[in-house]
Amino acid sequence: MSPGTPRGHIVGSYGLVAFTALLFLVYSAVLPDTFPTRDNVSSILSNQSVPALLALGATIPIAAGKFDLSIGFGLGLAHVLVMHLIVDEGMPWPLACFAVVLGGVLSGALNGAIVEFASIDSFIATLGTGSIMYALTGWLTEGSRIVPGPEGLPTSFTGLYDARFLGLPVPAFYVLAAVIVLWVVLERLPLGRYLYVVGSNPRAAEIMGIPSRRYSVYAFAGSGLVTGIAGFLLAAQQQIGNPSVGLEYLLPAFVGALLGSTTIRPGRANALGTLVAVSVLAVGLAGIGQLGAQFWATPLFNGATLLLAVGLAGYASRRRLRTRATTARRPPVAKSGSSASRADETL
Repeated sequence: MSPGTPRGHIVGSYGLVAFTALLFLVYSAVLPDTFPTRDNVSSILSNQSVPALLALGATIPIAAGKFDLSIGFGLGLAHVLVMHLIVDEGMPWPLACFAVVLGGVLSGALNGAIVEFASIDSFIATLGTGSIMYALTGWLTEGSRIVPGPEGLPTSFTGLYDARFLGLPVPAFYVLAAVIVLWVVLERLPLGRYLYVVGSNPRAAEIMGIPSRRYSVYAFAGSGLVTGIAGFLLAAQQQIGNPSVGLEYLLPAFVGALLGSTTIRPGRANALGTLVAVSVLAVGLAGIGQLGAQFWATPLFNGATLLLAVGLAGYASRRRLRTRATTARRPPVAKSGSSASRADETL
């Protein structure tokens, strides 16, 4: 079956969705008393909310052809900064959360400026800024945990993670809202179309008059925004400021973003695909955990899935290029419209 056939397109776009459902059914058959239960589903939705948000944050720069390796370090800094402002400085938690999200946007914009205006590869630049963030985390905490006093944290703050709505954990709705917003931005607004053009064909973006540097900065700022939100949600979950937390979320985030680029819209990062990929990881990790796997099974699963994700992403990209080349050989059709419309045609 060739990728160009309708059936091949369906398999390529929705095969991972079917695999997620199949994986859930297999675990449910093997673990009928514990896996297909409401408590287990709620636990999966709750525990995977922060990794899912971080994966969505990583998706934005990837759409623009960049990588933000600082998101793990940024997550750690954001969550200890929230705890510091609330516990040590006595700041009201809404103001503390706003300050952290604003800081995330500014740090993301700084990442983008370094990448674009200093002409440093995004891998190297964000690894460097991430190391600085890790140093700031250590300086802020002096290497120790930030623990609330006997009165604890405000219940309204911890309720950001502990509360339930319609019988499901509230964090699941945060993820759903983030997916919807990111889907609208990337798929329905000119901003998203420009990001895709910048990521797939920078030269075409220049020809169409799209300011590539500006939109790359926007992509990194969006990543920082989502990282800041994930940071205060992590603080509400853990209720302590742990300076060593954050790096373990980096690999799952990129697995989700890269694997997500192979489904729904194969060949490019997209919000729905990232959600599906995170679901695969969540179901897979929950299942192997209940089967009694050793502690090393989780990084093994994430690493193997990352290799698979990169391989599939490369295949999907090559298939998309072949399809584009085939389309280019067809007789041209005169079209006119705005630069946003031409960006769609480029995609």
